[in-house]
Amino acid sequence: MSDTLIKVENLSVEFKTDDGIIKAIKNVSFDIPKGKTVGLVGESGSGKSVSSLAIMGLIPMPPGNITTGSIIFEGKDLLKTPESEMRKIRGNRISMIFQEPMTSLNPVFTVGDQISETLMLHQKLNKDKALQKSIELLSQVGIPNPVERIKSYPHEMSGGQRQRVMIAMAIACEPDMLIADEPTTALDVTIQKQILDLLADLQKKYGMSILFITHDLGVIADIADEVIVMYKGDIVEKNDTESIFTHPTHPYTKGLIACRPNLEKNTLRLPTVSDYMTPEGKERAPDENLLKTEKQVRPITDKNPVILEIKNLKKHFPLQKGLFGNVKTWVKAVDDVSLKVHKGRTLGLVGESGCGKTTLGRTILRLIESSDGQILYKGQDITQLSGEELRELRKKIQIIFQDPYASLNPRMTIGSAIMEPMVIHKIGANKKERLELAGDLIEKCGLDRSMLNRYPHEFSGGQRQRICIARALAVKPEFIVCDESVSALDVSVQAQILNLLMDLQDEFGLTYIFISHDLSVVKYISDELAVMNKGKLVEMADCESIYRSPRDPYTKKLLEAIPKGIPKTLLVKQQSPQL
Repeated sequence: MSDTLIKVENLSVEFKTDDGIIKAIKNVSFDIPKGKTVGLVGESGSGKSVSSLAIMGLIPMPPGNITTGSIIFEGKDLLKTPESEMRKIRGNRISMIFQEPMTSLNPVFTVGDQISETLMLHQKLNKDKALQKSIELLSQVGIPNPVERIKSYPHEMSGGQRQRVMIAMAIACEPDMLIADEPTTALDVTIQKQILDLLADLQKKYGMSILFITHDLGVIADIADEVIVMYKGDIVEKNDTESIFTHPTHPYTKGLIACRPNLEKNTLRLPTVSDYMTPEGKERAPDENLLKTEKQVRPITDKNPVILEIKNLKKHFPLQKGLFGNVKTWVKAVDDVSLKVHKGRTLGLVGESGCGKTTLGRTILRLIESSDGQILYKGQDITQLSGEELRELRKKIQIIFQDPYASLNPRMTIGSAIMEPMVIHKIGANKKERLELAGDLIEKCGLDRSMLNRYPHEFSGGQRQRICIARALAVKPEFIVCDESVSALDVSVQAQILNLLMDLQDEFGLTYIFISHDLSVVKYISDELAVMNKGKLVEMADCESIYRSPRDPYTKKLLEAIPKGIPKTLLVKQQSPQL
């Protein structure tokens, strides 16, 4: 009896676009063994999600077209299986957890209705039995108070809870295979660990095969038995997980492994894929000095006076109002926070979603008003500023938002977007001079000035983030708040942006507050670290001290949740050397 559940052979998929035919997958072949986890790794555009959609029979045709290949499941070629039969397989025998649960769940139905629908369709349960089974599934995936939560709508749940609902739907029919498409990409590290542990437990219980798709090799090391690495539609390497991490053969794989920040040792610069591979895909030897030179801890000296001081800052939002409009309940998003930021240095601000870190960042910029407390910028309380004084302050303090696409006007060229703050703040004598400045900024951020006439949709996510950085620099600021500015990027692009931010800090003497839920990224770029939990500042010190000797239990929990990037088999050997 074969140990292979699904066999993909010579699969090619292409899409017809206005710019011609795009070959998304090029003659790829791989197996998914029974009861094992296969990691499918690659950057955006590598073809990994298209591969999973082909298995599910969800390639939109047109514009998509499967030109060659077969996908064999229990002796049947899924590519030749009629749609009526595929509906019986899809969601029943082969299930999928999609990347963004909020767009995958129907906002007008309760989560109970949506899980029940799967059970009634495939298991032929009546409504009452399907609802009872749905409650059991929510309990199984760790949703608290499932009897009540079954009545909730998607918008009433957190990101982690919505992802658990998607998992409950996917495992409802106890499938033979589960496809998890970037199921933890935008989640906090603690929630990510919970989801990964949950998938491992469910795999043991049901004996499922899992195809886990991600761009993060650190996550893959924690869960996968085998790894497939994709690059521009091709499979460039596949092997067991331990071999991939200890003896990678392809330069692209080497680059992906190297570009993730290392908690134990920070290099002077983060390596990127381009340090290991040319644009044509040929191997290049990385700079040994880059890999060996360690990033030194930068002490705070007299040259780094306090540029920003927050004293007893509070921001409370009304949650529940009484009959006559009086507020009965408040959400204390920022609750009596005090901290100092030193000139020319980076303060990392970390915590889970809802801890108050983004609210704190936006309150500092006066994008939202504080409820109480002081924000002192160079000794001046900026909570009291208005009119022209506030306008002048905004030249000095800028923000880089999490989602660069949402931050850019799709109807404006990037040249116009970068010049817009120059016009508002009267920088540059005329349009020609401002255009020259915009070109200088875009080149400094690693793009070509010939791109200034293009629109945001013509750029990748990493390129759009560079554009947002250039726009933030347009008014020559002294202080920049980076709000989750690399969290949604591929790890290789993330490394490029982190290197760019450090280069700009060195060149212009910039001061950063770097907001993130990823402690490994924050530790790499920051000099000091502030940890927030439920609106309060629970710990603050230099990064090395917090990493080596965290005092608060919450900080310890965040550190323990970071993927170690060490394959499971190697961890077993480390714990039992005699093996």
